[in-house]
Amino acid sequence: MHRLYNSLEPRVMDEDMLKLAVGEQGPREEAGQLARQEGILFKDVLSLRLDFQNLSFNNIEAIEGLDTLVNLEDLSLFNNRISKIDSLDALVKLQVLSLGNNQIGNMMNIIYLRRFKDLRTLSLSGNPIAESEDYKMFVCAYLPDLVYLDFHRIDDHMKEMAESKHQYSIDELKHRENLIQSRLEDEQAQQEELEKHKAAFVEHLNGSFLFDSMYTEDVEGNKLAYLPGISELLQAYKDKFVIICLNIFEYGLKQQEKRKLELDTFNECVQEAIQENQEQGKHRIAKFEEKHLLSLNAIRDESELTNFEMKIVEYGKDITELFNVLMTLEMQLVEQLEETINMFERNIIDLVALFIENVQSLMAQCRDLENHHHEKLLEISINTLEKILKGDVDEDLPDDLRPLFVDKDTIFNAVGASHDIHLLKIDNREDELVTRANSWCTHLVDTIHKNEIMRNRRRVKEINQYIDHMQNELDSLECSDVID
Repeated sequence: MHRLYNSLEPRVMDEDMLKLAVGEQGPREEAGQLARQEGILFKDVLSLRLDFQNLSFNNIEAIEGLDTLVNLEDLSLFNNRISKIDSLDALVKLQVLSLGNNQIGNMMNIIYLRRFKDLRTLSLSGNPIAESEDYKMFVCAYLPDLVYLDFHRIDDHMKEMAESKHQYSIDELKHRENLIQSRLEDEQAQQEELEKHKAAFVEHLNGSFLFDSMYTEDVEGNKLAYLPGISELLQAYKDKFVIICLNIFEYGLKQQEKRKLELDTFNECVQEAIQENQEQGKHRIAKFEEKHLLSLNAIRDESELTNFEMKIVEYGKDITELFNVLMTLEMQLVEQLEETINMFERNIIDLVALFIENVQSLMAQCRDLENHHHEKLLEISINTLEKILKGDVDEDLPDDLRPLFVDKDTIFNAVGASHDIHLLKIDNREDELVTRANSWCTHLVDTIHKNEIMRNRRRVKEINQYIDHMQNELDSLECSDVID
């Protein structure tokens, strides 16, 4: 966590300038050197001053480049050339904002600050805005949670007067804000729902999206839709197609719940096994350490060289025994987890395979519907061509349809092109679902195996470090006593 104070020379801030400012304001000792070597964590910055220092004050004209300072509480941009308050949206924890001696003249800048719910201290003195007769009243009315304005505490009487004076406009603003907030919440809920559907690989299958997409680029199919009798045929096709898509969607969500349950159960089993194993290890270490102090004291107190050497050997055997016990426990855990992981791998692969198999079966039904519709459309188109050739054609036939009805080849090509587009859309959606489901499964299983390997390596390293420490204690004791 850093509290930083400095400024920037250039007139518009960017990320490089921010790094420079934060770096200069950070700790000067060893901690500062480490921060510069390892990189500054902007999320840890709580306070930042971009005002007085050297020649850099009163040069910043625009607020930019602060998006990474998500935990910033105190920001000072005093004595610059800023004319507009903006680009601070990421600073949701902002409590203190100093913008004195700038060029802010529009009162609407105050309304922008309403989004900072934790803002309690604001300084705008020395700006054109502060010369307005209604300045204090306006600020107090539109920022009701503010405690200090221009280094003076806002009393309750001032807040009441301000609220009364601007009540009508404040009520209108609150109404607009509530509408915006409601819309944002709806959009967020929709996005969360979409992410849930994506996790099940069935996004946009809960309606007519796939069907509509088949006609988005289908120029010939959209023209042929105006043929007599096609409208009813197309609507029946769409209704049946959407029902199948909904079946895929609902099935996908149910299968996602099954996969989630399988994964949760697996994780619980793994954690239980690790915890039980750790408890056994802790118990054996506790017993060893209980004996450890007694053994060391006994060795130190031993005056006879022969007995001293015997106790050293005995204690060395205890350390070796502990090492063997801990490593045996770890090997047992590895075997147990390997069995659990392999079982989970088989189960999750089977679940994904079953899901894909059933989805492919449902997608095949979509293709059957398309094939059926294609046959009907071709039949109606050929009949229409025959009527045209006989001169028995409906005068209401759209003009852009007439060029298609020159001969059978033209009709076959138009209907065939439409059919190909539809099948390609269905195939692509199926391929996308299958690829993503398989990739998810492969990635999950690989990650679980890699995590187990890393866990095992960490545990073996812990055991070796602990045993090495015990052995070093014994070795140093032995050396010191021999020297004595």
